[in-house]
Amino acid sequence: MMLLPLSTIGILGGGQLGRMLAMAAAHMGYRTHVYCPEAHCPAAQVANEITNAAYDDAAALQAFAKACDVITFEFENVPPEPLAMLERITQVHPSVNVLRTCRHRLREKQTIQSFGIPVAPFASVETKAELKAAIETIGYPCVLKRCKEGYDGKGQMKITDAETAEQAWLKLGEQPCVLEAWLGFSCEISVIVARDKAGQARCYEPSLNQHEHHILARSSVPANVASATAAQAQQIALTLAEKLNLTGLLAVEFFAMPDGSLIVNELAPRPHNSGHWTIEAAATSQFEQQIRAICGMALGDTRTLSAVEMINLIGEEVDGLAQYQHNPHAHIHVYGKTETRPGRKMGHVTILR
Repeated sequence: MMLLPLSTIGILGGGQLGRMLAMAAAHMGYRTHVYCPEAHCPAAQVANEITNAAYDDAAALQAFAKACDVITFEFENVPPEPLAMLERITQVHPSVNVLRTCRHRLREKQTIQSFGIPVAPFASVETKAELKAAIETIGYPCVLKRCKEGYDGKGQMKITDAETAEQAWLKLGEQPCVLEAWLGFSCEISVIVARDKAGQARCYEPSLNQHEHHILARSSVPANVASATAAQAQQIALTLAEKLNLTGLLAVEFFAMPDGSLIVNELAPRPHNSGHWTIEAAATSQFEQQIRAICGMALGDTRTLSAVEMINLIGEEVDGLAQYQHNPHAHIHVYGKTETRPGRKMGHVTILR
């Protein structure tokens, strides 16, 4: 059943993705209710209602669920256990099962591999002894990643020898991790796929992603990869959305290898930084697409309308907006964060080519 305008969409998380989801929802006539522990989050500036409470506050979550016609989330580092209660009260899309898979790096890789889709060689690591054994199997260089709460390069460290292995184990808190082989890829690309409640799905074309200090610096479309590579990436994204029984959005990050093959790096069941270009340069933005999918509407057109580059404004880079303000092809998005910190995403600029 399609949710009509003035229905309330609940958004777990109050960051910039929640902000842009709320803005898309308002444009389509929906109300939004943001649930976030922080009182002055970016999404609260544009939402109709805000609940400030911890993600494990059962009473607050229950009241939130009763006030919403459907709930979605803007980031996956939300503990799934208390959220399972939400599905007993109202619709939650993507499902808590999808969230549970994608927020845990080992579980995510095991799931992708079970679908017959390539991932980097990996091993589960729960002790220092297991780390040593895993390195003997996978070899140097490799990368150690915490199973939980990793994003924008947080919770991971490259290992090149026994000394950096010791440093990584201590730095990551001596907790469950996954060890991955370090791959010599040609480039990184990503695909955003949307899937509705009826199982219909649409992909955006791949974006080429460049990272600096493990944080996405810019995405560009077209990605300038071979047409066969782009088609393969889209087909893998469609397969993953179907196998996960997704309703909503899924971002699939790939390593494109020199031989033309693709390795899935990570999944994100939500709007994604590498999809921000869709706001100005696609027929339907990824944020509107998320709202369409979870509210039972037909998915929007995913055609690319213009060549485009999206540039992240990280930390103090947001103070340099003057270089874009005189460019008629530049579209500036500032997230309303009150504190500028190194490595923090403060906004982005989309430049149509």
